[in-house]
Amino acid sequence: MHIRIFKKASGYKPWLVDIYFDACQYLRKRNQPIANIIYGLFKDFSNLNHSCPYVGPQIVKDFYLRPELLRVPMPTGDYLLALQWYFDKKLQFDTNVSFTFVEDLMKRN
Repeated sequence: MHIRIFKKASGYKPWLVDIYFDACQYLRKRNQPIANIIYGLFKDFSNLNHSCPYVGPQIVKDFYLRPELLRVPMPTGDYLLALQWYFDKKLQFDTNVSFTFVEDLMKRN
């Protein structure tokens, strides 16, 4: 996989995250901190929660962003999460998720 996060500022610009990793190895060991955060956002909405090999449809359904799972501070803005999926070192498909994040600067008790 290739994961990148972009922030919108006169078009989408690279922002902090640009990593490549072996997704099958990750699903066995969960040893990639950025992937842990992103996987945590999607796991309750998909059938991507098993180890390789992946056979049949892979589904993400009724997804919505839960900010409490981000676990990292993010400034207010428009973002793009770009996921590229490779099989046998060949790009198979792209998944792009765009979202607007608004900081909650007020502490609630």
